[in-house]
Amino acid sequence: MDRVGLTDIEREIDAEARERFPGDAVRQVVLLQYGDDPEIEPGDLWVRVLLAADGPEDYERAMLAFQHDHEAAMDEFAGYLVAERGLAAGTVQRYVRFGRVLLDGLGITAAADLPAVTAESVVSFTLGQAVRRNPADMQGLVTAMRSLLGFLHVTGKIPGPLADAVPTAPGRRAVSLPRGLAPGQAAALLAACDRDSAAGQRDYAILLMLARMGLRAGEVVGLTLDDIDWRAGELTVRGKGDEAARLPLPSDVGEAVTDYLRRGRARTADRRLFITIRAPFAGLARNTCICTIVRQACRRAGIEPFGPHRLRHSVACDLLADGASLEEIGQLLRHRSQRATLIYAKADITALRALARPCPVAAAP
Repeated sequence: MDRVGLTDIEREIDAEARERFPGDAVRQVVLLQYGDDPEIEPGDLWVRVLLAADGPEDYERAMLAFQHDHEAAMDEFAGYLVAERGLAAGTVQRYVRFGRVLLDGLGITAAADLPAVTAESVVSFTLGQAVRRNPADMQGLVTAMRSLLGFLHVTGKIPGPLADAVPTAPGRRAVSLPRGLAPGQAAALLAACDRDSAAGQRDYAILLMLARMGLRAGEVVGLTLDDIDWRAGELTVRGKGDEAARLPLPSDVGEAVTDYLRRGRARTADRRLFITIRAPFAGLARNTCICTIVRQACRRAGIEPFGPHRLRHSVACDLLADGASLEEIGQLLRHRSQRATLIYAKADITALRALARPCPVAAAP
């Protein structure tokens, strides 16, 4: 189904559920399940639970009643993704969510139905999803589908290897240039932070870390107080696959973090570096928190909003313009594959001009 927002879901279930969930209780249940700024599927399990429950106090019973037999397989799948693949919690949650979309779309309501899954049904489901989803979302879906189908085959829950039956999703990597920031935009973002407030001190440190070090949003969320080695001037970052890397901590980033720790960070037992502004003071829970911080800074600076990954692209593009090699950029960004770095070759217009063949000139008559 098409992805929709929280307000759309509230509107969809209003007629049937509002009496059982008075006021904004529907919103509270949704936020409890998904957190802030949810990206949700109308067919997700919780929607059916909301419609079946006899009020908020009945939510847990309804959830248990709606648990399909195949949920045990999904729990196994999640454990496999963590233990064998080493995927981050957010990635595991996304794979499991896409996996449920697949099983629901194939009409699988019990573990006994799994052996009936065929290559034809997988292809048909994938093609049906392709007309509803944008390319990036579709790529995430097919990746999760291949992983789940491979797991189900290896564990004997489906008879054949169906991962290769999943069609390839169209990608955008080869058709667009990585976009950095225009001159002055990074400075405008930083200047838009009120460094006399706790929120401004935190946001300034986060934005400077993104703009100077090219970290991913999830890496910033996962930082703890113990990851900073002040004596060595290094920061331990846990990237994809929970791989740890020690990076030099730029002096200006260190100063911004120090200012936040001294003046902006509330006292709390939580060891995560960046925490919420309001009580209960806890670490930022989701990558979307970083997205929100970047977009809000864009609006304050009068810049068209963009996400945190644009800052990562900007670091790479600036290094390329200063003469850094693709290998050096890949090392800084901690790419596990050279293919991930090659997208920046397209941004080196000066080097590409040397490869262009001269335009033929007609011979004189």
